Amino acid sequence: MWKAIARIFLVAMLAFAAGGAVGGEQAFNQAQFDQLNAAGKPVIVYFHATWCPTCKIQQPIVDRLSAQPDMKPVTIFVADYDKEIALKRAMKVTQQSTFVVFKGGHEVARSTGQTRERDISDTFAKAL
Repeated sequence: MWKAIARIFLVAMLAFAAGGAVGGEQAFNQAQFDQLNAAGKPVIVYFHATWCPTCKIQQPIVDRLSAQPDMKPVTIFVADYDKEIALKRAMKVTQQSTFVVFKGGHEVARSTGQTRERDISDTFAKAL
């Protein structure tokens, strides 16, 4: 019985680690961002605030877009606008609800305050 439980735990941990490595949405992690960016992987940093009405409109759109198969190679880091002070300064972000898109290790697009799914999709597509 313990072997079965250990095996299930191991499989779950491996699946979690693999899922968090590339693609999807996850909390901002500087080391992982640096690693993905250095490797030229597509990355989007989404500066989000829980109190922001625009962010509340954007979030379900980001969830839908990040679940699409063509977005699988893109990692979306959700950066807490109120806590990631150094990151905001480094990326010159002055407002919440901002997307900063990276491809090939370089910023290729940026948008702030978009709430139409088509506009956000167009911005995200620049990472591909």
